[in-house]
Amino acid sequence: MRTISHWIGGKPVPGSGERTAPVWNPATGQQQAEVPLASREEVDAAVRSSAAAFSDWSQSSLSTRVKVLFAFRELVNSHARELAEIISDEHGKVVSDALGEVQRGLEVVEFACGIPTLLKGGFSDQVSAGVDVYSWREPVGVCAGITPFNFPVMVPMWMHPVAIACGNTFVLKPSERDPSASMLIAELWAQAGLPDGVFTVLHGDKEAVDALLDHPDVAAVSFVGSTPIARYIHRRGTEQGKRVQALGGAKNHAVVLPDAPLEFAAEHLVAAAFGSAGERCMAISATVAVGGAADALVETVAAKARAVKVGSGRDPESEMGPVVTAAARDRIVGLIGTGASQGADLVVDGRGLRVSGYEDGFFVGPTVIDRVRPDMDVYREEIFGPVLTVVRANDVDEAIALINDNPYGNGTAIFTSSGAAARRFQRGVRVGMIGINVPIPVPMAYYSFGGWKDSLFGDHHIHGPEGVDFYTRAKVVTSRWPMTERSGSGTSVGSESASGASYHFPTAT
Repeated sequence: MRTISHWIGGKPVPGSGERTAPVWNPATGQQQAEVPLASREEVDAAVRSSAAAFSDWSQSSLSTRVKVLFAFRELVNSHARELAEIISDEHGKVVSDALGEVQRGLEVVEFACGIPTLLKGGFSDQVSAGVDVYSWREPVGVCAGITPFNFPVMVPMWMHPVAIACGNTFVLKPSERDPSASMLIAELWAQAGLPDGVFTVLHGDKEAVDALLDHPDVAAVSFVGSTPIARYIHRRGTEQGKRVQALGGAKNHAVVLPDAPLEFAAEHLVAAAFGSAGERCMAISATVAVGGAADALVETVAAKARAVKVGSGRDPESEMGPVVTAAARDRIVGLIGTGASQGADLVVDGRGLRVSGYEDGFFVGPTVIDRVRPDMDVYREEIFGPVLTVVRANDVDEAIALINDNPYGNGTAIFTSSGAAARRFQRGVRVGMIGINVPIPVPMAYYSFGGWKDSLFGDHHIHGPEGVDFYTRAKVVTSRWPMTERSGSGTSVGSESASGASYHFPTAT
């Protein structure tokens, strides 16, 4: 059985062996490795190593950081296939989808390569007589990232390239379900010339997470995961005086108006619902069919759902792989059954799917459930599986109200040929990311990613400009250089410097 190590101080470090977790191959249903679960003592050692590295890295030149970032970018690009195969073997998603994940992560690295421009400060000359004011942003210290299983490369890359480019050190606690990609990323950082201790990988569960949240040397914490855990991490981290950005769950809606191109909308809905087996925080899990669009839309979507090729992520013919664990499969299957028992119309039933040669794999087939009501479990809960629910609405205003009544506000989309309807929609919904005829509106890296309501806890969205703000803090200097006179006995202060002192509050003159 392969045993995965931590990465501390620029090298692999075995776990204590006291506690471990299994790493499965979701396609075969077989355990392929075990990963150590760090104790509080191991977390402390990792953070202390990271804190020691911060002293030098925070003072490194922008040129030095950019050289490392460019080298890292080239190394990730050259190892993209290897990373994608690791992702597929531990997460289950098809390799082509995993390659797309790596590419979206690379876009953040490329954004971070522009850090000299992003960290430019401000300067105001002569704000008062002989006084100048200028500002810049400095790194905050040791930053921690707690990331989910569904994007083991991309989501961490929303964090660590920006944090490191800003001069911080970074401790990554990846999901214990698919940890191996993070170890290869650590090796690539080292090959790129990143000093030892600047990037750390620490595997673990709640004990490790709590230790990071409580550690006095951790200055900032980034998290992506479910809403209950996001709320917990935000509360506990901020109680300890840390900066926290915690991205939570989602229930992303796609509204389809009667004037939308039917084939176009259906094709994109199926891809957005069933890609990566629905295990995306931006997956479309609820379609709002408006007016006369409903019957034809459901019929077309159902036909396309039945045609999705489900199989091993390593099979180039597969369009959708398994879900990540047997527990995830069982939960999804249970929610499908609940939807049917609560009165919804189970149009396409993905339960009981068996893939030839992979009979023990964690597979759930594409599922379409029509006539879902907002009070049903399949609507209220974040299913995080290949299940598309269809809710019917009379008009676009009813659809907007439905979205706004939902506690999540991560992403949403509308399919329409009407610019007026699209503009009404984008201004009316209380959601952070909106697609117009784009079902998964993940912003490019030079914008920031984040939702509203129960999909985000904290003041900053992730990566992009807000990521730079999160991983730095401002420093402002007010400066005056008084005139001096030299005499044979040394330097004396001129009369101008002694003037202007006052006991009342200083003002510009």
